[in-house]
Amino acid sequence: MDEQARREYWRSNLRLMAVLLTIWALVSFGAGIIFVDALNNIEIAGFPLGFWFAQQGSIITFVILIAVYVWRMDKLDKRYGIDEYEEEVHHS
Repeated sequence: MDEQARREYWRSNLRLMAVLLTIWALVSFGAGIIFVDALNNIEIAGFPLGFWFAQQGSIITFVILIAVYVWRMDKLDKRYGIDEYEEEVHHS
């Protein structure tokens, strides 16, 4: 991979991370802290929604975002012809 392709790959990676971390921050701080009072008016399984987001929602969202990151990075790796298994063989 040439230098230009490496830069494009890295920019795409950084853009993806920025979007996913922004979503996580909005869910964690927004739903769990800032909008907790408004969300507490809604109940799920007997628990206020704001409480649920503060306790469970942000964690579940983070795990989902990790899965999305892995999925998107696999697509990005394929687009740029990167094979992590091939790299491991060459470095072993």
